Amino acid sequence: MSPFELAEPASLPEAIALLGIENARPLSGGTALMLMMKAGVLRPARLHHQHELGLDEVRADGELRIGAMASLRALERSAPVKAGWPAITRALRTLSNVRVRNVATVGGALAHADPHMDLPPLMMALNAQVTIAGPAGERRMPVEALYAGYLENTLARNELITQVTIPSMGKRRAAYLKCTTRSADDWPAVGIAVLVDGDDVRIVLGAATDRPTRLAAAEKILKGKVDDPRALEEAARAAAEEAVIESDLHGSAAYKKQLVRVYLQRTLHEARGAIH
Repeated sequence: MSPFELAEPASLPEAIALLGIENARPLSGGTALMLMMKAGVLRPARLHHQHELGLDEVRADGELRIGAMASLRALERSAPVKAGWPAITRALRTLSNVRVRNVATVGGALAHADPHMDLPPLMMALNAQVTIAGPAGERRMPVEALYAGYLENTLARNELITQVTIPSMGKRRAAYLKCTTRSADDWPAVGIAVLVDGDDVRIVLGAATDRPTRLAAAEKILKGKVDDPRALEEAARAAAEEAVIESDLHGSAAYKKQLVRVYLQRTLHEARGAIH
């Protein structure tokens, strides 16, 4: 691993200014960044750790507000999250292992833009938005607008995610299921997140495409027909065909298409039976 300087900015403006320096990278949990640096994929000259910025609060006040530096373990153990957004709690229990969840952060998990991550498709299904800070101030955008391709996000070099905001669930119900080729906490071959909101359904596919992908054709088929078994079968077939599914070490494209057909139906059944 190449040598690097480590800075610990004490304020958000300082952190943003430091990111304007050439070949600098933000450091949150570092669980992915350090692996990429050890492999020589990234060779930043400077890392800026964000732990002094006070961005680790998890707060529910109608909406769920998650600081970007909140650890995945803190989110998993949060009582308000378990009570109001239980699909997040359930998903986190099989996200990697507890050692990683103790260190990895919500902002880092979203910004990393690895399509195999569990959190992005679920956040997209839940209509989550990210608050982004940069030299021009703050802006908000949907989580789905973060992703441009494989390991590629839409953040400028000197921008940081500071918060994730998720609307109240109300009577909406959600679920996330994944299929792994080895242990339950392994990288998924396919992950599917579903949100049932009355007659409407949001479906997001992860791990099988180069970025988390909304399955619009399947959503259209299921509109007003969430309880119709025939519509569900038709939607599962449409879901497998509408996305550009890619082969990787977790499975061939043909194998993943079959997983999409099966797991869309399983995830929708899971969401329909959820409390929230």
